[in-house]
Amino acid sequence: MTTPTTTPTSTPTRTAPTARPSGGSYGAPARIPSAPGLPGWAYGTGFAADGSGFTLLVDCVTDGARPADGFCRQLVAVLDRGARSWAVRSTPLPEIPATKGVSANLLVLGSGRAVVEDGGGEEPERTWFTRDGGRSWRAIDRRTIGTAPLIPDGAVLTTACVKPLRAAPDECESERLVVVSPQDGRRRTLARVPRLGASPRPAQVAEPDGSWWVAGRDPVTGGAAVAVSRDAGRSWSASRLPSTATTPGWGVSVAVGPDAVYAAELGELAGGEPVKNPMRALHRSLDGGRTWTRMWTTDAVREPRTITGLPVPGPGGRVTVPGQLSPYESADGGRTFHGTGEGTSWVWRTGVGLLREASRCQYATTRDGVRWAEFRLACEDPVGESG
Repeated sequence: MTTPTTTPTSTPTRTAPTARPSGGSYGAPARIPSAPGLPGWAYGTGFAADGSGFTLLVDCVTDGARPADGFCRQLVAVLDRGARSWAVRSTPLPEIPATKGVSANLLVLGSGRAVVEDGGGEEPERTWFTRDGGRSWRAIDRRTIGTAPLIPDGAVLTTACVKPLRAAPDECESERLVVVSPQDGRRRTLARVPRLGASPRPAQVAEPDGSWWVAGRDPVTGGAAVAVSRDAGRSWSASRLPSTATTPGWGVSVAVGPDAVYAAELGELAGGEPVKNPMRALHRSLDGGRTWTRMWTTDAVREPRTITGLPVPGPGGRVTVPGQLSPYESADGGRTFHGTGEGTSWVWRTGVGLLREASRCQYATTRDGVRWAEFRLACEDPVGESG
């Protein structure tokens, strides 16, 4: 089943061409060196297009007799461009009690450039920027300033709150697309945006063919919709997904593969056992997002019923859905699936392709959805005893 394209955009719409990226974008996976001996445990891992990368580390020192006295250092491991090993460097993030959860966030903005954001907790939120691989950090203001005419290479696309909910200060009634600049780490409002409701959900980085995707809701029907830009955010083309859902969902996760685009529709399921990270449907486009076919509709029993991160597209109708209990693979574009039994994993997009975390310290990258290159980070006991 396909649905005609609508164009709810705020700028003149350019027709999205069929996605036929060069073979180099979907070649062999990036080879990332392992570093199992990094201190503590790793999270927030990301890579730039040149293979350089960052991962935040939490290294805790605790006293079993007095757990309240324990504390954790927040460090960063950096893989410099062309380096064969990771280097541990300090961050301005504060030490935290060992019993407190981690709230920091990392945004990789290109080679040697990144922003770390302190979640705040009882303290005001703070943000720092590095342009030299974490050797030095500069405090910056997280507030949005000015306007960005386009999304530059290395930038991250995210959102900022425009209208907070009065009853819930941590929640937002309306958001806008903002660009995190690789030049100074500051946030700027994107000048031209697709009309996708009050809470657009962008992919943070571009797909291998250079396209940028944003999910939201069609302003006319209220149904799930996505928009794509192929000119770095200067213009957008939007289309509705052929969803059968009658209640609002949680968003859409888009991944572009060698010969198709897949969009996983997220949201609560009707019937069956409740699950985390529920997936309502999987849609496929063979023309770069102009039209969509609903390939899989989740019911009360059949798997996959969940998705942890992004679908993993491969060539010739191959697609994998990382699920809550196991990945599920399809060889016919998502019409049928079978479980692999390999256990849970989480998949997200980085500058070197898709990145999979299968368990603590076990990672792998892929560009074509078939070949994976594995590596390990911070595999020791996350609770240390030395100071």
